[in-house]
Amino acid sequence: MSRYNHKHQLSTRAILYRILFSLIATAILVVFMPYGNNSALHFQKGEPWEDEAFIAQDSFPILKPAEQVERERDSLRQFYEPYFRQDETILEDRQAALRQYFVSPSALGTPYYFMPHLLEKLQHIYSVGILSAEDLSHFDEEQPRLVRIYHGNESSARPFAELFSEKTAYEYMLAEEDSVRYNHRLLHGLDLMKFVSPNLTYDAGKSQQQKQEVDSRLVRTKGVVLQGQKVVDRGQIVDDEVMGILLSWEQHRREHTLSTREKVSRIAGRAVYAAILVVLLLMYFQQFRSDYLDSLRTVLLIMTLSLLFPIITYMIVIHSWNCVYLVPYCVLPIMLRIFLDSRTAFVSHVISVLASAVVLTSPFPFIVTQTVAGLVAIYSLRELSQRYELFRAAVIVTVSALLTYLCLEFVRGTADGSNELSTLPYIHLAMAGVLSMLAYLLLIPIERIFGFSSIVTLVELQNVNNPLLRRLSEEANGTFNHSMQVANLAAEVAIRIGAKAQLVRTGALYHDIGKLENPVFFTENQNGRNPHDGLPFERSAQIIIRHVADGLRLADKYKLPMVVKDFIATHHGKSLTKYFYAKAKEQEGARGKEQEGTTSSGNPSAPCSLSLAPFTYPGPKPQTLEQAILMMADAVEAASRGLPEYTEESINAMVEKIIGAQVSEGCFSECAITFREIAEAKEVLQARLRTVYHTRIQYPD
Repeated sequence: MSRYNHKHQLSTRAILYRILFSLIATAILVVFMPYGNNSALHFQKGEPWEDEAFIAQDSFPILKPAEQVERERDSLRQFYEPYFRQDETILEDRQAALRQYFVSPSALGTPYYFMPHLLEKLQHIYSVGILSAEDLSHFDEEQPRLVRIYHGNESSARPFAELFSEKTAYEYMLAEEDSVRYNHRLLHGLDLMKFVSPNLTYDAGKSQQQKQEVDSRLVRTKGVVLQGQKVVDRGQIVDDEVMGILLSWEQHRREHTLSTREKVSRIAGRAVYAAILVVLLLMYFQQFRSDYLDSLRTVLLIMTLSLLFPIITYMIVIHSWNCVYLVPYCVLPIMLRIFLDSRTAFVSHVISVLASAVVLTSPFPFIVTQTVAGLVAIYSLRELSQRYELFRAAVIVTVSALLTYLCLEFVRGTADGSNELSTLPYIHLAMAGVLSMLAYLLLIPIERIFGFSSIVTLVELQNVNNPLLRRLSEEANGTFNHSMQVANLAAEVAIRIGAKAQLVRTGALYHDIGKLENPVFFTENQNGRNPHDGLPFERSAQIIIRHVADGLRLADKYKLPMVVKDFIATHHGKSLTKYFYAKAKEQEGARGKEQEGTTSSGNPSAPCSLSLAPFTYPGPKPQTLEQAILMMADAVEAASRGLPEYTEESINAMVEKIIGAQVSEGCFSECAITFREIAEAKEVLQARLRTVYHTRIQYPD
């Protein structure tokens, strides 16, 4: 069982929060996850297929090449016959108008025998058909070979080239067919254009229907690929046939409309898959790090980083970008390793990779490569106290990812020399390694947004030139020296028992900054007169206790991180100011004896009682392993200054007494520290104090 797995009874509110966060995480994955496998296919004619063997997920037709379809369409165009409706009443009307013209005064000078000739020509052009300019515009780009003329229920095919336009009909009326009998100069003088009117009307509805019937004869496919059929294997050359099948699949994927049942099933599948991953992560926290679930900022940090990379992957897949290996997935374990712990970093990374891989065409090499890269990132970056450590980790991660991907190529037989390797994944992996170094830039935003403190920030706070530490060294030099000694002691204990040494060192340096408000009231800063002389013991105790609240106010003023404030608040827990309490108790006892001596034997006085509240620190008790280490180191270092002599026995006895009293008083009841770790802490503190206060030899004069 993990030390951080608190088996306390959860409140209804805590349970609802866990359910709410799980539902939100699942919903985000479901909303952003593409339908099915939408990963784009990346191939080039004449090149080897780079991905895993492509298996058809659905049955789809194999489309003919566009050139072949166009040739077949051209051959079918000869069967296209647009429809025109013929109006027979126009001929009778125009012939009647012509007869009326020849008996009118306007025709004076025109031989009457011209009329039969013109009537005959009208009969011809209207029987053939006259098209309007608007209807002719439908065939400017391409003219059909035949058209179909209908009137009533009868229709007949006619060559399109034989039809008249209004212009050609007028020219036909003036054509010199019999120059001997007719004087065509006189015909030109007649206004024959008013007898020419279109009698054919384009029927768009019937023409479109006929065109669809012709197009339906065009067969655009040349076969079918069945669901589950292997289309192309890894390393196989993409020839014309394979190219056509792959293009047909992409066209099918774009045009295929999912049925309601398919949509429901795919949404359900995405929801269940996302829920499984979220529940697995939740179970990990419940089993090993339930303390993280009690912290809202920790939950938000893990959720944000764990969902960020799957969402980026989904966007890449939706937009068909071939750059999934360009994403620096190892940033997730690096960040969680820096701010939380390595086990949480690994589990969250694996969950994030599994959520990302579900939409990829080749998930296996992706999962293996990114899992190895994440593990190496965790192993190679224990603490980030200097920038070069991140650079070193990025180089190691990049090399391991490249080697892993290359080994997978050999294992699957794609790098045995018979097939050409694609360099694109290797380029992307190398670039991702460079991008992972940008994780250093994410430290400050994460600290500001989520309230965490990185090792870099903690190391910066340890600089003695920091304004607050410099002020402490100038105004309360004794407290400053005490804090430095406590920091060294606590750091060595943390290293011994596997706690965070930089964290406890920083907390130790700032734990007593509240003494700046009244430095002379603390023995390490006194030189001569003690200001507590003459003060009530309760008043003195309150002055001493107040340095915790004063320290928290100074921490807010100087904008110290919350993790440092926690050390200030907990380094005394809820313990007593024992010296002043013992003095007050002694004083109360003396007063009680005086009162008892002046009271008659028949009326004994009531026993006096002293309240603990004025002598008790407000707490809280230490909540973490590091805070418990600071409490032990602080108490031991302060007590060591009052030893009458510094021998191995006195130092060991003092450490045993101080820490034993803390254990018996329940000072560590709210933090995850074991008896074995307490014993190891005692050993380190005893050894360190013996080194500090060892007896020196007397040098001769």
